[in-house]
Amino acid sequence: MRIDIITIFPEMFESPFNHSIIKRAKDKNLVEIHLHQLRDYSVNKHKHVDDYPFGGGAGMVMMIEPISKCIDSLKAERDYDEIIYTSPDGEVLSQKVANRLTLYNNIILLCGHYKGIDERIREHYITSEISIGDYVLSGGELAACVITDAVIRLLPGVLNDETSALSDSFQDNLLSPPVYTRPYEFNGLKVPDILLSGNDKLINQWKHEQSLQRTQQRRPDLLK
Repeated sequence: MRIDIITIFPEMFESPFNHSIIKRAKDKNLVEIHLHQLRDYSVNKHKHVDDYPFGGGAGMVMMIEPISKCIDSLKAERDYDEIIYTSPDGEVLSQKVANRLTLYNNIILLCGHYKGIDERIREHYITSEISIGDYVLSGGELAACVITDAVIRLLPGVLNDETSALSDSFQDNLLSPPVYTRPYEFNGLKVPDILLSGNDKLINQWKHEQSLQRTQQRRPDLLK
């Protein structure tokens, strides 16, 4: 899988993309991540990528020309399954959305800033928009990091145990059950005996019941 990220702050990705699961996926050549500095595609000598909005109003708008040039240059090299704009207006990121994105070979993530991007980019280039929640960030870089992480960890071969992702919260519209590890007893607090029974059928039944109970208590909206 290849992910191209268009941003004015590529340095924001250095730490999250060079540690843990994402680094492992890159080292195994299971994913390529390419960062593109939008200012390199600016059409003026000062490398500006924003301007005042027509019609007035506070804030600045990301200009159409550098974004168009950058996307066109990428599309000239390969076909893209999705060109995604990280926007608070978009579809809220969910496990279902992340699963869908793993089916693609090449995607572009466009990180917005200021008051947003020129609407003509959204109309003629963007194929989908994704939000990571009903709030506004100072830029789309953090959202792009979240989307990238959510997708990459699902790719075959990335996790040491590929069945691990299948038991994540939200995969079946249920929250994950509680988990325990050694020691068996700590300050009088014990691990449920069922988990040490060795009876896989009863253990799986207990886990499902716990998932259902936790979902009913914390996220009843998922059960609808």
